[in-house]
Amino acid sequence: MSIALKNPSELAARLEFAREMRILLVDAPDELAAILRTALPDATLESVAEKGLRGVKDCFDAVLVWRENRAGAQTLLESARKRVSDGGALWIVTAMRKVTGPATPASHRIERRDLEKILARFGLACDRETRVSAWHEAYRFRKS
Repeated sequence: MSIALKNPSELAARLEFAREMRILLVDAPDELAAILRTALPDATLESVAEKGLRGVKDCFDAVLVWRENRAGAQTLLESARKRVSDGGALWIVTAMRKVTGPATPASHRIERRDLEKILARFGLACDRETRVSAWHEAYRFRKS
């Protein structure tokens, strides 16, 4: 998957990732991982596919999940939130509804309200959002 990221040099700052953070990327494109490794050389960055998430036992300051499709999202997000340390943040990048670029059809895309519904029962609330590409938006969830 190749994604044209929006203002890649500022992406780590928009996501509020700091130099010495422990960051887990789940299903993120290789371009994003490369940009974050360059911008945050002192950060501990681990990248896994959705299937490999169960094997990750550590907790992270930030977990970023790249998810366009609604199918299976609840299980993935529940598993990802368990990897967020106390005071950490769960970022979820989704395809925007009214754009035509992503491979996932608009009717199958996960939206902010879906994320809020899934994560509210764990006491997580969306407190920030930022644009990641022309087609993707990122939402940050933290304990409320």
